[in-house]
Amino acid sequence: MSDTAPIEHPAWLTSGDFTTADEPLSLFRAWFDQAVKLEPRDPNAMSLATVDPDGMPDVRTVLLKGVDERGFVFYTNTESQKGRELGENPQAGLLFYWKSLNRQVRVRGPVERVTAEEADAYFATRPKSAQIGAWASQQSRPLESRLAFEKAIALHAAKYVIGAVPRPPHWSGYRVVPLKIEFWQDRPFRLHDRVEFRRAGPGQAWTKTRMYP
Repeated sequence: MSDTAPIEHPAWLTSGDFTTADEPLSLFRAWFDQAVKLEPRDPNAMSLATVDPDGMPDVRTVLLKGVDERGFVFYTNTESQKGRELGENPQAGLLFYWKSLNRQVRVRGPVERVTAEEADAYFATRPKSAQIGAWASQQSRPLESRLAFEKAIALHAAKYVIGAVPRPPHWSGYRVVPLKIEFWQDRPFRLHDRVEFRRAGPGQAWTKTRMYP
């Protein structure tokens, strides 16, 4: 007989009823793991909503590159439109929609920059062509022609033809620190399941509310 104690899974994971979960991050990980297995394309895609200085909302799709108790991480050019908007108003919303699973997750909270060490570590894992592209692209700014972009790519490719490509100073990561996470599961006749978790701040206890669909 083994002396190893059996692994105890949360009741909601065993029963399949996510509405009984009492903590959102482990629930997100379980849903995300399922999406990685079953969603045919980019299960880590998420819509990122920000606000410009005039209060006009803005949204685009980015890729989740890390999630833990601290929050949800993505990387981008910090001089891009999203980077400038987050510099002015460091708050954001995220939306994951997994059509194959009939599920979505919404996240809201303040945004902080990842450390230089975190950004360096992730940048080093990117394909070299993507690293070169980070140097060549003046993201969100006018481009006179495709040829001009290709020349910039060729210039930086020649510069870094040998050795590692360093991370550009204008390229880094952002972490959305969740204060609200909402889970939505499709049900027939639009009688969906919807559960919202909230907390007052990082490290605080989560409260859960079941919502009308």
